[in-house]
Amino acid sequence: MQERLNLAISAAKEAAKITQSYFMSRDLRVDMKSDRTPVTQADKNTEKALREIIEKAFPDDGILGEEWDEKLGTSGYRWILDPIDGTKSFIHGVPLYGTLIAVEYQGESVIGVISIPATGEMVYAAIGHGCWYTKNGSEPVQTRVSQLSDLSEGLFLTSEVLTFDEINRRDIYEKLEKTFYLTRTWGDCYGYMLVATGRAECIVDPVLSIWDAAALLPVIVEAGGKFTDFCGVTTHTSQQAIATNGLIHDKVLEMVK
Repeated sequence: MQERLNLAISAAKEAAKITQSYFMSRDLRVDMKSDRTPVTQADKNTEKALREIIEKAFPDDGILGEEWDEKLGTSGYRWILDPIDGTKSFIHGVPLYGTLIAVEYQGESVIGVISIPATGEMVYAAIGHGCWYTKNGSEPVQTRVSQLSDLSEGLFLTSEVLTFDEINRRDIYEKLEKTFYLTRTWGDCYGYMLVATGRAECIVDPVLSIWDAAALLPVIVEAGGKFTDFCGVTTHTSQQAIATNGLIHDKVLEMVK
């Protein structure tokens, strides 16, 4: 486990160098995938580099990524990669994009790394070993969620408001927006980092993929928060997420249900 966590951290640093070399480039080519979501050469090249690093160190591990076909493994471990989480932000020169690296063992997400290259921030966690934060190469410090229990004083985040319309539940967003003190769409993995480091109390995303969620679960849980689907189940495979500081989780779940 520790060897894989160490590799995930170092791989995230390499990914940061690649994505930053493309960031805000006027020559960045943007294509549309079959699901009408954008993809760039930065996405593809970053994931390719991550796969090469992982395959060299752990050739028997499986790898699932957003941009390339899945590689099946035999070790019980599977890496889950999102080379650029927040591609739309990346394309528009917004620095809140990130790289997500997760490791499953026997189907459970046990390692998560969230790297935000443009701000130099990173949080990482392995189940049972705490959540750690570093910025611009500083010595990692253990990080915790906030201790705020009053929703009317908290910060609520989401990645994209229109995703509530995709599940015909705009009412959820409107209830949360009216209840919390402040609402912002600092979403994607950056929003989950804000929750894990105690700067936000809640983020809710009605639609997300496994490569979006897998790295988030260990980070939020090891920071002392809760990460569940809309039914309150702790999982990274349900294609929806509620992440909170834990103290307000039941209240948020009640509004979502």
